Amino acid sequence: MTLATMLQALDGRVKVLERQGDLSVAVKAITDDSRTASSQSLFVAVKGERVDGHRFISAALKGGASALVAQERVSGISLPFVRVEDSRRALGFLGSRFYGDPSSRIRMIGVTGTNGKTTTTYVCKSLLEGLGRQVGLIGTVAYQIGTSTMPAAHTTPGALELQRLLAEMVTSGCTTAVMEVSSHALAQDRTSGCEYDVAVFSNLTQDHLDFHKTMEDYFQAKLRLFTGLAEGHKRNKRAIINVDDSHGNRIVECSPVPVWTYALKSKADLRAEEVRLSIRGTTFTAATPVGNFSIESHLVGEHNVYNLLAAIGVALHEGATPDQIRLAVGNMLNVPGRFERVMAGQPFTVVVDYAHTEDALVRLLTTAEALKTGRIITVFGCGGDRDRGKRPKMGAAAVRYSDVVILTSDNPRTEDSHAILEQVEVGVVEGLRQRPHVQYRKIADRRQAIQEAVRQAQSPDMVLIAGKGHEDYQIVGTEKFHFDDREVARNAIQRLGIRV
Repeated sequence: MTLATMLQALDGRVKVLERQGDLSVAVKAITDDSRTASSQSLFVAVKGERVDGHRFISAALKGGASALVAQERVSGISLPFVRVEDSRRALGFLGSRFYGDPSSRIRMIGVTGTNGKTTTTYVCKSLLEGLGRQVGLIGTVAYQIGTSTMPAAHTTPGALELQRLLAEMVTSGCTTAVMEVSSHALAQDRTSGCEYDVAVFSNLTQDHLDFHKTMEDYFQAKLRLFTGLAEGHKRNKRAIINVDDSHGNRIVECSPVPVWTYALKSKADLRAEEVRLSIRGTTFTAATPVGNFSIESHLVGEHNVYNLLAAIGVALHEGATPDQIRLAVGNMLNVPGRFERVMAGQPFTVVVDYAHTEDALVRLLTTAEALKTGRIITVFGCGGDRDRGKRPKMGAAAVRYSDVVILTSDNPRTEDSHAILEQVEVGVVEGLRQRPHVQYRKIADRRQAIQEAVRQAQSPDMVLIAGKGHEDYQIVGTEKFHFDDREVARNAIQRLGIRV
């Protein structure tokens, strides 16, 4: 492929400011990392949040790059060079063209929101596979292509990696890609070059304000997934939006494509009626644009009713019948790290969940409260180098719904874990004014905290271990260590002398 052919992908999308040299030069690789530049590669210099790729142009040239795209003026080079208005946005379009415009050759389902993205994508995948489709998955837990599963470095990968993964899906025979679309990815144009068929909005609550600064900025990033549906050449697009969340109504007003709304409390196109919740799962009647039908799911909690409704909307839009949906939902057992029970023969319940925001923690706790017959013992912490404003709010939420609260480390990263706990403790102390009977402790060592929670539990208590879910690591400083809440909980139970 030539550089000139790749540049066609920018027409009407990214303004080209300057061209020099022979644009018919062949491009056999594309990169935005100077360390991977090689012969006949195109290097795209991108201004990132922490690193400016323009500083590494000379390194890319030494590595053999034969063409350059940048947004700053570059002098003293003889190779083909193109200056664009926004090289970060250009990167995705150039990558898409290089990899054969894969999103145009596959059905694209994008799910965004603060909470529920992972579960919704997993349910979507199961429902669409029930139609006989080959479905690829990109999200927080893993990237799945056919029988191949790769650990996920980011919820939504970088622009070039995303295009490469989509191209691999096409090559492997996938007909649909279901992916979580993070606010970071949208704000950083990682999804430029992708054309979606369906976009889902789950909810918006406080998170990532270390990056977005304000809730409005956070919302505007999410909104880009929906306004972007106006672009491209695909037909039969749809937005599926939760209107029990006030932000959902704003998205409905801005949507350039047909919308199906979903809700439990508001008037909507998709609703759940006669909802019944238990520790074994959920049943309800789905009221939909194609009629009413019953749903029986192993997923637990009201929040999962929302996730199921969203996925049912996707499946109906993609041509599924109620019978196909019923069967696929019934066959799906669980989602890794989302209200995942740890069962090692103990007479009490242990649940591991990814809840790491105030809203997600409240959803987890209210689900537990609705199901409980004994005490709720909650173990959680807050990640370091992330939104600090949510820490006291999460502490207050834990006290509001728990009988015992154990504060511990999450992924402290480069922050002091004790300092993080002190910030969470502010909310705990505030909550104790209303519920002084709640017991709480600070145990910075997460393993010891989980062991203490398990040691305290008796039948019919419920132990909730929140914040990390599927993650099998803990980040302390800049190092990543193996740590899986599920393994630690299971070992703690076995230390009690309980045998299955």
